[in-house]
Amino acid sequence: MTETVTPAEAPTATPEPKASSWKSLLTFLVAAWVLRCLIVAPFSIPSGSMLPGLYIGDYLLVAKWPYGYSKNSFLFGIPPIPGRLFSHLPERGDVVVFIGPEGEDVIKRVVGLPGDTIATRDGQLILNDRPVARQAIPDVQLPVSPNTPCRQITPAGVSMSVPAGQPCAFHAYRETLPNGRSYVTLDQIDNPLADDFGPVRVPAGTVFMMGDNRDDSADSRFAPEMGGMGFVPVENLVGRALISFWSTDGSASWINPISWFTALRPSRMGHVYR
Repeated sequence: MTETVTPAEAPTATPEPKASSWKSLLTFLVAAWVLRCLIVAPFSIPSGSMLPGLYIGDYLLVAKWPYGYSKNSFLFGIPPIPGRLFSHLPERGDVVVFIGPEGEDVIKRVVGLPGDTIATRDGQLILNDRPVARQAIPDVQLPVSPNTPCRQITPAGVSMSVPAGQPCAFHAYRETLPNGRSYVTLDQIDNPLADDFGPVRVPAGTVFMMGDNRDDSADSRFAPEMGGMGFVPVENLVGRALISFWSTDGSASWINPISWFTALRPSRMGHVYR
């Protein structure tokens, strides 16, 4: 006697989820690549060279589109496109992330464009033979925290001492560029190497960068052989600082969840840099 199988008893094929899972993963990776390489990327502030505008422990979103794209725009330099696509020069005063001489990410302020003449005299920026407006303001009081010691430049060298519980005070100036961009700079000591520089002409295809913490910034005033940046090739520009989205004073501990919140600096979050 022949046994028959009814439709209800017929074996059914089990759906294979693998193809769908791989497609979803690939879509996610492509979207992440587009976001990270073409639109915005995160960047953390590792040093005090841009004080008082940028604290150590600030986290920023950097806009990738304003200056176009080069191999330095992409993760691991892939694809290694030659030159720069959709290239645009920064504006003077832009806070910019770029690739330094050692291949590291660096953040400074653009003060000179190709063809500009740059100098400093007694700490004052001279742009195209004209002193940039500079007004003394009350000393800046910066809080001392685990990731932000009171690092002060003195004639005897670097001093890290400050009375317990006291802020770190710096002489400050408001600098205003001819295009109206205004920001606060720190001037700690009379330093001939930093305060009396140039004049030099910015070569074609490069920009001149300076840190706002003028006596504690290895920037375009110093050649790479001296530990500085020299003239920064436009091809090395990564993006423009856009907005701060996180800031921590360095006191957080992975084993203490409460410290994740007490270490936050809410007043530093949400600052727009343009």
